[in-house]
Amino acid sequence: MTILVYHRFADTAADAMTVRITTFKSQLHFLQTHGYHIVPLRDAVDWLRNPATSLPGKSVVITVDDGHRSVFEKLLPVVLSEHFPVTLFIYPSAISNASYALTWDQLRTLRRTGWFDIQSHTYWHPNFNIERNRRSAADFEQFVRWQLDASRQRIESETGAHVDMLAWPFGIHDDALIALATQEGYVAAFTLKPCKADQHAPLLALPRFLMIDAYGPDALAHLLGEKKTEHVP
Repeated sequence: MTILVYHRFADTAADAMTVRITTFKSQLHFLQTHGYHIVPLRDAVDWLRNPATSLPGKSVVITVDDGHRSVFEKLLPVVLSEHFPVTLFIYPSAISNASYALTWDQLRTLRRTGWFDIQSHTYWHPNFNIERNRRSAADFEQFVRWQLDASRQRIESETGAHVDMLAWPFGIHDDALIALATQEGYVAAFTLKPCKADQHAPLLALPRFLMIDAYGPDALAHLLGEKKTEHVP
């Protein structure tokens, strides 16, 4: 089972983390024509937690981190046209505050479509390595718990979503952070480790492939272990 993570979408790619909509559509076309099934992240986590459940063969999950406004402006029309589920990992400090970010009204609209789930990316996307180095052990633990709890409470109160999944900021995690996330009620958390997830993967450190604009169909085929696509001359 493959989990993909995106960040921003645009008509042109100003940086590697921005995926052009044309690139994204070509990736969707590749998945559709090669027998992949885009499934909700919740279904994938249920399968990882319980081997008795099932997923379609060649399952893929689409996640998007950070809550960039391009989710509403660029991704939403594609989702409404093609009908596939997306999980957003957002950090509330930016929402309705930062110029690049979604608003709470937009997030509520996205959730009402039935295609978007909204989960936690902590409260303000800290670098936990930096924070650990500049705080006492007790202060760092309190800080992490606040980041996890405040994010969940704000997302749930603003959108009505049930929040129990987490994307680690910058992919940073360790056993101590995993223990805190578990204590705070998170059942799954996601890294940036580029490999597929199976039922041996740790639930609080599940891998995801970071998607960039350079991943056209051929690169995506290589990532997924498929043969290269055939180009029509």
